[in-house]
Amino acid sequence: MVDSILKANRAYFDLDLLRALVMVADCGSFTAAAARLHSTQSTISQKLRRLEELAGHRLLDRGVRDVRPTDIGETVLGYARRMLSLNEQLGEVLSGSGAATVIRLGVPEDFAAGRTTRVLAEFSRLHTRVKLEVSSGLSRALAEGYERGELDLILVKQRRGSREAVACWPEPMCWVDSASSPAYALEPVPLVAFPPRGMYREDMIDAIEGLGRRWRISFTSSSLGGIQSAVCDGLGISLLPARAVSSGHVVLGADSGLPTIDGIELALLHRPSADPEAKALAALLIEMLAQDGAPG
Repeated sequence: MVDSILKANRAYFDLDLLRALVMVADCGSFTAAAARLHSTQSTISQKLRRLEELAGHRLLDRGVRDVRPTDIGETVLGYARRMLSLNEQLGEVLSGSGAATVIRLGVPEDFAAGRTTRVLAEFSRLHTRVKLEVSSGLSRALAEGYERGELDLILVKQRRGSREAVACWPEPMCWVDSASSPAYALEPVPLVAFPPRGMYREDMIDAIEGLGRRWRISFTSSSLGGIQSAVCDGLGISLLPARAVSSGHVVLGADSGLPTIDGIELALLHRPSADPEAKALAALLIEMLAQDGAPG
């Protein structure tokens, strides 16, 4: 009799429901979680409602812009992660193979080679069961992908203090012209820029207009290499990170009248709930960036 009562009152938590909770908490939204789980938003919502019924508590605070776990939700999340991890470990033992942890890293194009790849290679040698998926692109696109839950760890350029980050570093900027075919004296001033909504574009336009000069966009590219080459070949001036200045450029100093742009920073972001391996990779990237503040 007692045994039957205990069985009737005992909640059995389906791993599928716990996985939905973890994904929503990590992504911060039902839409992103549904995409990650190859499901629909309504299905994820139903799973969360069922889990809350089983738990007898509200597990998530559903805000206007994001979804956050409640205090009891944080407790359930801790158990959910351990249960899912144990389930994966059991599967690995029974199958005789180890499933790799996947870390999806996003970096700007100018950080997709050089010292960054050497750090990633070092990390892979130390963490043989981790699979790295590295994407490069414009910082705005990387940040949007991170917010949608498509990336786990990102290094982006942003307005100083615009996002809370694990670590930040100032990004010194330089106005550059061609060393062989300077264009700054031309009217209107030709500008080599990233596409609309790209970093630095608005700064360039505001600065030129602030000098009372006319301007035109002479060349647009989403590639840093394309921007660098266009300036070298005399297509116009541009605003670039100091570490992106090449021998084919000349830096326009204070005598040009152009203002100093000092409101840009590099920011490294990951979620507090990130896997230990993702945090270990972040620590290596922080060490790399701290050495001189502007690696490439």
